[in-house]
Amino acid sequence: MGDQTLTRADLSEAVYQEVGLSRNESAELVESVLEKVSRALVQGEPVKISSFGSFAVRQKGERIGRNPKTGEEVPILPRKVLVFRASHVLKNRINNGFQDAEEAS
Repeated sequence: MGDQTLTRADLSEAVYQEVGLSRNESAELVESVLEKVSRALVQGEPVKISSFGSFAVRQKGERIGRNPKTGEEVPILPRKVLVFRASHVLKNRINNGFQDAEEAS
């Protein structure tokens, strides 16, 4: 597995290469999509991207945790967490390689 992380700049460059928009337009498009996804999640709306997966915000209740060093019980406050569930298509691509999933489609 590679240690390279996919960045916004990488996404913008891919849009530039694949779609043919200018580099600035490609960067604006990527930012616009990410902003739309972020806003929907902040408003509590689930985000589903076909053949990729879904994002949702869940509310976790208060619970008692334990400090691993001291063993002392401490309350963990309620909070919201972001969850991602990969689609079956994405899971198959990960397990079988990208080419195998493309051939099966």
